[in-house]
Amino acid sequence: MSETQERLFRRLVDLDGHSYPSYRSITGTYRFPSFTLTIDHVQADPFAAPSRMHVQLTPQAIDLPSWSYQTKERGVTTADWLLRRFAMALHEHAKKRRGSGKSDLIAVDEPGQEILPRTACQVSPEQIELRLLVGLPAAGRRILGREAAELLCTLLAQLVEQTFSFDERALSALQRQVETVGDAQALRTQLHEAGLLAFIADRSLLARESGVSDKPYSKADAIYTQAPDSLAVTLTTPHAGSLRGLGIPVGITLIVGGGYHGKSTLLRAIAKGIYDHVPGDGREYVVTDPRAVVIRAEDGRSLCNVDISGFIETLPSGKSTTAFSTENASGSTSQAGNIVEALELGASALLVDEDTSATNFMIRDRRMQALVSKAHEPITPFIDRVRELHQRFSVSSVLVIGGAGDYLDVADTVIRMDTYQPYDTTQEARLIAHTFPTGRQMEASDPFPRPKERIPLPASLEPFRGKKIHIRAHGTDSLQYGGETIDLTAVTQLISPSQTRTIGLLLQQLIERDCNGRQSLRQALEKLYEALDEKGLDLLAPGQHHGELALPRLLEAGAALNRLRTLKIQDDRYN
Repeated sequence: MSETQERLFRRLVDLDGHSYPSYRSITGTYRFPSFTLTIDHVQADPFAAPSRMHVQLTPQAIDLPSWSYQTKERGVTTADWLLRRFAMALHEHAKKRRGSGKSDLIAVDEPGQEILPRTACQVSPEQIELRLLVGLPAAGRRILGREAAELLCTLLAQLVEQTFSFDERALSALQRQVETVGDAQALRTQLHEAGLLAFIADRSLLARESGVSDKPYSKADAIYTQAPDSLAVTLTTPHAGSLRGLGIPVGITLIVGGGYHGKSTLLRAIAKGIYDHVPGDGREYVVTDPRAVVIRAEDGRSLCNVDISGFIETLPSGKSTTAFSTENASGSTSQAGNIVEALELGASALLVDEDTSATNFMIRDRRMQALVSKAHEPITPFIDRVRELHQRFSVSSVLVIGGAGDYLDVADTVIRMDTYQPYDTTQEARLIAHTFPTGRQMEASDPFPRPKERIPLPASLEPFRGKKIHIRAHGTDSLQYGGETIDLTAVTQLISPSQTRTIGLLLQQLIERDCNGRQSLRQALEKLYEALDEKGLDLLAPGQHHGELALPRLLEAGAALNRLRTLKIQDDRYN
């Protein structure tokens, strides 16, 4: 042991039997033989949130190859690999926990199938930092000092040694991850020039293990995609070479097919293609325009001064919809609001599944048009705006359609899924549309209004509950912010609770930095994201060595803000 490591060991042994708050005396920095351990914050109670600690070492000290961190993107990928490696070591050393509360716990913010910039592990040419949550051992509310000494000075040291010791096989796995992510990023940068919204490489595995697991389907009957020749595109990568796959072109694409044949599975893969994936996920080379947004109906959500008049005209009550507000949106008004808010934040594509949409928002067929005239129907359905959104605003749409055949009239591309395989049925769909005309009348008259830039009032974003700031994530489904609970269940491209947690801190930062009553919602978020790009996620919690933050897109941060029920918008933009 090093001198300071031994001092920590002796101090913990001496604390044996003391009251739990005495643990606070170990706060500080300790040099181990191959790394430095800093105890940043000690929990006051064994049932409180675990203590926060971080480990620091240099890439040079562990012979980490320089190619693994020579760019910021590679640093993120390598940090993810190291974090997974530490988590695997934790699982291998798992043992029965002793004591009470969160005692005898070591944990990290373990990633899922996607690779995100996280604070849990960060790699730069100068330093590697791994952030931990540790439940210091206790019996009741008394310190178990010997167990704590074993936990920090022996087990933790072993875990760090196991994580940061590399043989040839480990470095090969790191190289594979770095190259796989680099290839995915190269594919994504080629989408615009190739006229594509998304690309699904041949041999991708889209099916997941189960409805509650994002791991790949691993049974022998797994089906790998193969693009039909008519929709096949070949893109180049720096490491995997040329890759052939299914190209989803910009414009209007329908995904059709029978039930349980993979329509929604394909759409979900496209939605997740905004993220890089780990090797072996099956979706490593499924990439999507980074500004593609899933749109759903969302009964009961609030809307604040959103111009939904392009979809819903003046309501029967006489209420205008050019600055529409409600505490309890219907299916159609919520879906209209979700689209307009996404466009305001810069969305380039809308991903829509008929099953999660409001029927009356998506279409009114000819029979319903005859029964209820347009004069008595304020809704202009999406089918009558989808073409205009692409032509005027360059916003593409990918729609899973199982029953609304009228959409064949507006589609540029039609993909039929059959047993999880894509087939190009565009020409067949056009022939059917020509042979069986519906007689449906276009219901859009006035041009779709350009989304207005709304200015949020800073006072409406306060995170206080009583006199204390209260921000707490509950998975990816909800965020407690001040006295409000933001429902995020319809914001389906959030994939990590750490993103949810980060969004709470982002909203708080908006008040302190950029939301000044003069900048639009989008401008304030863009300015904050520029600062995050320069200074990193620690900007949101300076000096805290917070290890449970992960970067969400600006689009998800804006979606959360729009669902905050206290949100108020300056009305002068609508006068």
